[in-house]
Amino acid sequence: RMIVRMCKKKMAQGVLSLCLVILLAALSCATKNGRNTLILLENLSVKETHSVFFSDLKSRGYTLTFKMADDANLALSKYGEYLYENLIIFAPSVEEFGGSVDVAAITDFVDNGGNVLVAASSEVGDVLRDLGMEFGLELDERGTAVIDHLGYDVKDRGDHTLLVVDPSNFIDSETIVGSKTTNPALYRGLGMIADPENPLVLELVTGSTTCYSYFPNDKIGEYPHAVGKSTLLLAGLQARNNARVVFSGSLDFFSNEFFALPVLSTAPGSSEVDSSSNRKLATAISQWVFKEKGVLRVGKVVHRLQESTVASPEEYTVKDNVRYEIEILELVNDQWVPYRGNDVQLDFHRIDPFVRTFLNKTKDGKLYYVDFMLPDVYGVFQFKVDYNRVGYTHLFSTTQVTVRPYEHTQYERFILSAYPYYFSAFSMMIGVSLLAVVFLHHKEDKKQKSE
Repeated sequence: RMIVRMCKKKMAQGVLSLCLVILLAALSCATKNGRNTLILLENLSVKETHSVFFSDLKSRGYTLTFKMADDANLALSKYGEYLYENLIIFAPSVEEFGGSVDVAAITDFVDNGGNVLVAASSEVGDVLRDLGMEFGLELDERGTAVIDHLGYDVKDRGDHTLLVVDPSNFIDSETIVGSKTTNPALYRGLGMIADPENPLVLELVTGSTTCYSYFPNDKIGEYPHAVGKSTLLLAGLQARNNARVVFSGSLDFFSNEFFALPVLSTAPGSSEVDSSSNRKLATAISQWVFKEKGVLRVGKVVHRLQESTVASPEEYTVKDNVRYEIEILELVNDQWVPYRGNDVQLDFHRIDPFVRTFLNKTKDGKLYYVDFMLPDVYGVFQFKVDYNRVGYTHLFSTTQVTVRPYEHTQYERFILSAYPYYFSAFSMMIGVSLLAVVFLHHKEDKKQKSE
């Protein structure tokens, strides 16, 4: 009985340990799939004034952790592992982050695949301006604001800084800003300009042609920091590792007030709109920056001879007819579905592309394919798909194969262009044969001896 009890006790302990391991694994997966997000605030009132935006994030499955931007215990990583997938900074006037968080730590976070959403305001601190410079954006000075004397809202306080942003100023990408809308957005904040030498910066929302960025209560004594369409209200960046960053010059852009306010511009011919497009635009941009949308990946890749069923051989022969197939998937509503783009190209590449062609879709829409003939050049080649479109992650796939010349048994027996040489060779043989026959069988007459 003692032995039976001990065995039962050990079995119970084993089952309990197994359950704990399964529970921890489930919690780990839930945390990973829960899109852990750190939100840095400059004061707790922001949590209330922007509660609708935060509620929208929670409804989409995000785990939100709110902390003050100057918290002495702030940390993005622990024991070499990042604690969060996303970072939101709603602390425009902060002069220095707390704990181990600084500009270098945030750039390292992005370098390791993290996503960042930053909202500034006219009271922007130097740390956010320094952070913007790291990502190719120059934020205007503290105290400045974007001003438009022709396109402000009737509820403006008199300094013409409550702008009505027409949807025509949004980037032309449904992946980033969502489906097209006719409702304008409201904006109050500072202006930004992009580094012209940084090709990764995206101009998400620009100012109108009549706006500029300056101190609202001062006379203009020097050329403004940003003027017209060069004034960026919201800007994004997709790094080479597909990490994403969005900067907004306005914290109010994400506020409950701007989500619900009706819009009426002072521009001639304008009519009142019941609500701004701020909430729709903020939702779409947050989905993009946190990689809910615009994420592509490669599934299976197969290449073969057109008349063969052997998949992905290691070598081909010059001028072979081959078929290339690739599966490209897009993340939609947390599900991987076939991508529907029609502008994917394939390069058959050695040092330079020898073949460049568009890929076709199969009838069921699940695969891209193309049939083509290999060039009459041997060497080491690559099937290369390098797809880079605005709003989507960079897709790159390469498969290396060897293309060899013909074997001696594969050449044609007679080549048309060599017929003159064939004729000369056979004519020479016939001539030599005739000469030999004549030489061997010709006999000269004998001369008679003279007496």
